[in-house]
Amino acid sequence: MNNKLDRLFDLLPYLEQNFQKEVILAGKSTGTWKSYSTKEYVQKCQHFSIGLLKLGLEKEDKIITVCNSRPEWNVIDMGIAQAGMVHVPLYPNLTEDEYAYLIEHSEAKLAIIGNKVIYNRIKPALERFADVKVYTVDEIENEANFSEIVESGEKASEEDLQKLNALSASILPDDLVTIIYTSGTTGAPKGVMLSHKNILSNAIDSSACIPLNSNHKVISFLPLCHVYERMLNYLYLYCGIPIYYAQNMGTIVKDLNEIKADGFTCVPRFLEKVYDQIVAKGKDLTGFKKSMFFWSIKLAEQYVPFERKSWWYNLQLKIARKLIFSKWQAALGGNVKMIVSGGAAMQERLGRIFGAAGLLVQEGYGLTETSPVNAVNGYSKEEYMLGTVGPVLNGVTVKIAEDGEILVKGPNVMKGYYKDPEYTSQVIDNDGWFHTGDIGMLVDNKFLKITDRKKSIFKLSSGKYVAPQVVENKAKESNFIEQAMVVGENEKYTGLVISPNFDYLHFWATKHNVVYRDNEELVKHPEVKKRIQKEIIQINKGLSAHEQMKTFVVVAHEWTPNTGELSASLKLKRDVVFGKYATEIEEMFQ
Repeated sequence: MNNKLDRLFDLLPYLEQNFQKEVILAGKSTGTWKSYSTKEYVQKCQHFSIGLLKLGLEKEDKIITVCNSRPEWNVIDMGIAQAGMVHVPLYPNLTEDEYAYLIEHSEAKLAIIGNKVIYNRIKPALERFADVKVYTVDEIENEANFSEIVESGEKASEEDLQKLNALSASILPDDLVTIIYTSGTTGAPKGVMLSHKNILSNAIDSSACIPLNSNHKVISFLPLCHVYERMLNYLYLYCGIPIYYAQNMGTIVKDLNEIKADGFTCVPRFLEKVYDQIVAKGKDLTGFKKSMFFWSIKLAEQYVPFERKSWWYNLQLKIARKLIFSKWQAALGGNVKMIVSGGAAMQERLGRIFGAAGLLVQEGYGLTETSPVNAVNGYSKEEYMLGTVGPVLNGVTVKIAEDGEILVKGPNVMKGYYKDPEYTSQVIDNDGWFHTGDIGMLVDNKFLKITDRKKSIFKLSSGKYVAPQVVENKAKESNFIEQAMVVGENEKYTGLVISPNFDYLHFWATKHNVVYRDNEELVKHPEVKKRIQKEIIQINKGLSAHEQMKTFVVVAHEWTPNTGELSASLKLKRDVVFGKYATEIEEMFQ
């Protein structure tokens, strides 16, 4: 038996040996927490592996899952890995045609579906594939249940156990363990092939960057089908940290308070929403309390984590933390010691404000193709720099190409794209460097700073280059702007397509007696245009002359993954926005 930690399922005996916990995984079911001890979790994984083999599935067979984050997801995932099969997790909000394409492309033999809502969404696609067996995690009428596979494994004979042990022993660290389809901002999804070694090395190397240990607990609410949260789940298990899965996005704050979590990982959008909700409550205050609230915010905007400030600033911050920011900490359960942000670029202002509030945000950077982490800010002065994604991870090598592209090499770099050797050879060169498509630089030869996507940088007719992501992040610091896209390729100047923060815009319109029938009428209202113009003027002050926006258009629609402007991981799909608002964009430059 392999005793080294070099395959994902090696975490199971490692957990048993080092972290015998009453609760290692927990999830909300019908309003109450259902938990698994270390022993129960390891046993269920073992039984699930045997159950899969008894179904007649073989090594390297593909199994798709479409499931919300919950303890059972981990059991399924580890069970698949231990049986030498390949886990293909899919997002729960795809279309019928997208599901059908991925089921066919992956050659899936089995589908495991989480709940009734997801089941109803994917069922029409599954009906096209009569040979794909279907199991559900929740009880759904007329469908086989995941528990049947576990129960079958519980009745294992000695021969069944020997078969699993022999199979597990034959699995190598470089063997394929998962195919993760990138949601993609352009074209068809690509199946990223990751090995045991890819993901596990990244989890172990990243574990040194978090301020938590087995005495703490975390809450998990990002989708486990995304490599970011999935890798972090392995990291938590490696550190013996119990994982509690939030019931849904709407219950996160309630769940945080119930379990008094010590940390969580998130995307910048979550922090933006938390901040917006806090500010909205601040606006409802009156008199001295309101003045103190916004004085504290202004103070926080000057904060830089670990930077020495004057005694006068420190005194003011101490007052702000006692009177205002302590309430922010209490709202998140009172115990939070770790917030890691990834998946997209974070506004620097949020890093300042949350840091001042005593809630340090560790921003990191990665891609599905790199399992995912390449760099992450630590929790000490030496390992943290605001405005960067932190030092390059131990075990990972980064170099900046002549054109500014970030190249990565290390045990975390994928095996390639499934059924696409041609595209694989385009992104992984002969020397083994993965070409990320991101533009960046190393600050002080240590801290990685991302400036934009290589493909999104464009040139004005003046010959000046514009990196839109930098400008868009500045724009999104405005309370009025939810999403934004910079345009202007081959034009004399840049413009901005704005999807407003409708909650805030409605509040502002009511306060200023702006009458409107619907959002279409609201965004065209002269007073709204005038107010947004003020925001643009303010944003332009922080930009170089050629980046400054001379024109803008406010659209009447919210941009979401469901409406197509954002990918499932909340990245802007520029081609979709260009297509949807082609007329408006053209008019901006006439």
